[in-house]
Amino acid sequence: MDIINILPDSVANQIAAGEVVDRPAGAVKELLENSMDAGATQIDLVVKDAGRTLIQVVDNGSGMSDSDARLCFERHATSKIHRADDLFAIHTMGFRGEALASIAAIAQVELRTRQHDSELGTQVVIEGSHIVSQQPTVCPAGTSLSVKNLFFNVPARRNFLKKDSVEFSHIEEVFRRVTLIHYDLGFTLSHNGKVVYDLKAGTLLQRIAGLYGNAYKERMFGVEEETDLVKIRGFVSRPEFSRRTRGEQYIFVNGRYIKHAALSAAVERAYGDLLPDHCYPSYFIGLTVDPSKIDINIHPTKTEVKFVDEHALFAILRSAVKRSLGQFSLATELSFDTPEEFNLPPAPKGYVPPAPHLKFDPDYNPFRASGSQTKIKLDNLERLEKIENPENPEPLVPPEKTERPVAPAAGACLQIQGRYIVTTLSSGMALIDQQRAHERVLYDRLTRCSGGQPSSQTLMFPLQCRFSAADAEMLGELLPDLKQYGFDLSPLNQTTFVVSATPTDLKEGDLQALLDQMLTDYKGSTMQKFSHRSESLCLSLARQMAVKAGTILSQEEMQQLMADLFACPMAELSPSGKRIITIVKPEELLK
Repeated sequence: MDIINILPDSVANQIAAGEVVDRPAGAVKELLENSMDAGATQIDLVVKDAGRTLIQVVDNGSGMSDSDARLCFERHATSKIHRADDLFAIHTMGFRGEALASIAAIAQVELRTRQHDSELGTQVVIEGSHIVSQQPTVCPAGTSLSVKNLFFNVPARRNFLKKDSVEFSHIEEVFRRVTLIHYDLGFTLSHNGKVVYDLKAGTLLQRIAGLYGNAYKERMFGVEEETDLVKIRGFVSRPEFSRRTRGEQYIFVNGRYIKHAALSAAVERAYGDLLPDHCYPSYFIGLTVDPSKIDINIHPTKTEVKFVDEHALFAILRSAVKRSLGQFSLATELSFDTPEEFNLPPAPKGYVPPAPHLKFDPDYNPFRASGSQTKIKLDNLERLEKIENPENPEPLVPPEKTERPVAPAAGACLQIQGRYIVTTLSSGMALIDQQRAHERVLYDRLTRCSGGQPSSQTLMFPLQCRFSAADAEMLGELLPDLKQYGFDLSPLNQTTFVVSATPTDLKEGDLQALLDQMLTDYKGSTMQKFSHRSESLCLSLARQMAVKAGTILSQEEMQQLMADLFACPMAELSPSGKRIITIVKPEELLK
């Protein structure tokens, strides 16, 4: 009995759609690339309900004839490939001939197209790979393609779509990837009747400013290099404008956005020690390479490529970025005026300065209880490195099996390596991770604010924070929660918010970076274990507001942190379940 069957075209198209169009953003990418390949100079993207209801792309490109309007929906119908060798000389965006066939298999599609030298155009209506009608129509020159009710015949896949704010964020990211490198074309993006972006043709820097705000014009350095192997053009951010997330990092090859770990590492390594810890640069870099030296046919979405000489590209890119940072370094902002207090007169000839006399108490011991004369030598502190850290986690003791430490009596605390606080408990010496301890204190304080009266501080000068359209929409949804925690934010326009007040526990810092990271955490995988969004927000805010490792604390600050920590119901573990306190028992100290 034969068991192998040839799949019908409609089923094969739906399978192909799973590779090319896994969500509305996938359809947006394919349609935008088709419009660019058609030679359009103006492309308008219209989206409703984050692409569920409608995705429409209108362009002024070359248009199609009657027969091409029908053939473009067939599998492997393409105007770019005629023989296998053409795969290594690709200069266009699309070439597989699967996109429209895949989209038509899972949606209701209407195509209206007219060539510039024709009086009438063609209208084609398709539902689930079945042609409903094809007829002449009156329409502008170019192409308008509408995708309605995406996944209408694949309900299982439709059910896996996220809420509109998340799906639209993916659409917006695709829009940025396409428009950033094609800055010589005009684009618009509208969502639910509102214009989100209206981008005019111009330079790359103008396009960056159009997507992220005019402030970026002052934040970027130009990068330029040309060799026999590669031509590099683009911009990288000044070190002081680095961010805590990798969101604004774009590399393009021959006009196509790609993901390439080695090239990304080349850019970041060029900064060396210029970046603060856990911060990343923004960059928008385009590479032009001989198509025969790369393979872009290794992934259905064409975001991954292989290079013939990857090591040379790495070295050239890193060198180009490093030279740019050197040419436009912060030297122009340095003051070479010597402070007056350092203008000391020269010492008399033969003068020998006296050796300084240092006074200290050799019997001082911060761990000695009142009245005790015991001396404790802590010459070797290597055991502190054994405290759990994210790189080398220890098995956690379940809270119910953890011995509840008794709060230390008020007394001196000792800070070591800007990370640990050492104090005495009745059960021995306690080593406390100051950042995790503060996270626990802030998390408990924020959760208590929910439903109560928030503790807030009004800013003398309100700040403006700008976000992407999708992030701004998400932030708008979170405003009631943030108000409970002490934030006062109000929308200024579709992408900008004014911050008038912040929680009293929030120290001075980059408020834009804090809100960006909060949104990243909220929509990221690290928050999936929390069932309520209030818990996600509390954890994210506590992490960012907590005092960081390396921060020097005064004696009063350490004592206050200890008092706040031991007042928490679960002082032993951080909100994410990591150990805060390690107790060294007296018998261990005696060793």
